[in-house]
Amino acid sequence: MIWGSHSRSTRVTVRDCRIGQTLFGVYLREAPDAVVEKCFIRGIPGRAPGEKGSGIHVWGTEGFRFTENEVVDARDGFYLQSASKGRIVGNVARDLRYGLHYMYSDDNVFEDNLFENNAAGAAVMYSRRIEFRRNRFLRNRGFASVGLLLQSCDDVVAEDNLIADNARGVFFEGSHRNLFKRNVIAQSDTAIVLYASSTGIRFEGNSFVGNLTPLTLVGKRPDATFVGNYWSEHAEPDLDGDGFSDRPYRLTSVFDHFRGNLTAADLFSQAFAADALGVAERAFPVLQPVAVVDPAPLARPPSLPDVPAPHPGEGGMNFGGVAGSALLLAMGAFSLVRGRRPRRERQ
Repeated sequence: MIWGSHSRSTRVTVRDCRIGQTLFGVYLREAPDAVVEKCFIRGIPGRAPGEKGSGIHVWGTEGFRFTENEVVDARDGFYLQSASKGRIVGNVARDLRYGLHYMYSDDNVFEDNLFENNAAGAAVMYSRRIEFRRNRFLRNRGFASVGLLLQSCDDVVAEDNLIADNARGVFFEGSHRNLFKRNVIAQSDTAIVLYASSTGIRFEGNSFVGNLTPLTLVGKRPDATFVGNYWSEHAEPDLDGDGFSDRPYRLTSVFDHFRGNLTAADLFSQAFAADALGVAERAFPVLQPVAVVDPAPLARPPSLPDVPAPHPGEGGMNFGGVAGSALLLAMGAFSLVRGRRPRRERQ
């Protein structure tokens, strides 16, 4: 079958359906005010992503609502093109190419969704005024994988999201005036990838925990502001007790500049050479990388009660407040197993 459900009508509702073995699960074409809720959609197992369609595919549609759906084993979980003024709430998209694939769609709201174990959690392109709140972008890993990618997106607001255990946490290219507040960005190889083509990017009150590197900068002269964030690797004290570290936190180094502009540098990211270059730079600052600084880093993890836990059964946790403990305990084992070799037994 090509479609589980195909509609070109106004105010259509698709509810409580189980759809499988179809190229597309639900296809909405010029179907304003459509509702899709509580559906389970599974693609065709065993096929390559290029031979599958999307779980929920939307084109030329406004005012839609997607609630409590689950999409697995398709090409993309949600594909939105020229689809604006919608609400996507409480959905699950996992084991896919892109959990969310999104183009030329403005004024949409994403709340309480899970994008997990995909090549990309969300790839959002050529769009404006998008809001992300209390979503989880988890374990999106692979070559060039990312939790949340913003390409040519303006005026995006992301608040109280959990972005954890991704190859890259958040990726910006050609995007402007994006605001990230009170998010937890954790246990990723790179927390932020920032192209110099992006301007007006602001991170405020976020918690960055256990990332291998906080920032990969591609190009020069970034227009990004970091203020009042928590950085787990920043060990400066708070001697005056005002809640902020006594010294600014510098996100970038010479090696991070190489990472952003020389792909092969990733091979040395955990090697002695990277540490040695950082020590040499601090002792003899001959090279001048582009400086990106948080002037007032938080000395302790902030209280972020609205950030969701990795699993629904862990609800009620003050996840932001325990970012330095519970998150590392829950997810740090993965890093330890991956990054350490077993010790040889003594003879």
